[in-house]
Amino acid sequence: MNNGMNDRYTRGWQKLKEIDGDAGEKVIESLKDIAPDLGRYTIEFPFGDVYSREGLDLKSREIATVAALSAMGNATPQLKVHINAALNVGCKPDEIVEVIIQISVYAGFPAALNAATVAKSVFIERGII
Repeated sequence: MNNGMNDRYTRGWQKLKEIDGDAGEKVIESLKDIAPDLGRYTIEFPFGDVYSREGLDLKSREIATVAALSAMGNATPQLKVHINAALNVGCKPDEIVEVIIQISVYAGFPAALNAATVAKSVFIERGII
């Protein structure tokens, strides 16, 4: 690995831990025996390049991520990780619920209902409700 790649990896790993904590580390760990390069790419590009950019704070980035994953409707494990991440970086539970309500307009009620169920499970696990 050259210095540019190592810097991306180091920066990405630090950002992943800051945002996702143990959950992010577990995702990367789960890829080691099946697709270690995918784990490295996940650290380098989303976290080393995109999440590390200036222009949006981490809270805004997580709101956008929760909205996108909620709208997709087929990324439940990732949505769960990012709802936790949103809470980790300062989002309040009611803000997350508002994001889910907002996407109902554009992605439909099934996507919003599924996202609300994921949010509820995260809130229960964290002792919020």
